[in-house]
Amino acid sequence: MMKLYGVLVLFVTFSVASGLRCYTCVTSDPSACTNIETCPDGFDRCASVKIPGLITKSCMPSAGCISPIKCCDKDLCNGAVPTGPGVTLLLLSSALMMLFI
Repeated sequence: MMKLYGVLVLFVTFSVASGLRCYTCVTSDPSACTNIETCPDGFDRCASVKIPGLITKSCMPSAGCISPIKCCDKDLCNGAVPTGPGVTLLLLSSALMMLFI
């Protein structure tokens, strides 16, 4: 039981210690954006903006999130494929599996 608490504390500490991660790129093909960056301090949103023929994805402070820029506040939320609770559940299940291996 103590191992479970230790793993959960480690998981929470890691998720708080690591900053928001966002896709970053300037491209005409949304599926080509695969570069992932950990946002610096003060940049608490993932952003994407689409103008004819060009898509830009980056980290951004929340104050800069004005139309037509679309912002979100979860890891890798500005990607072409939505990442939601599935990623969190995968990480949690992996941590729990480590207890039994």
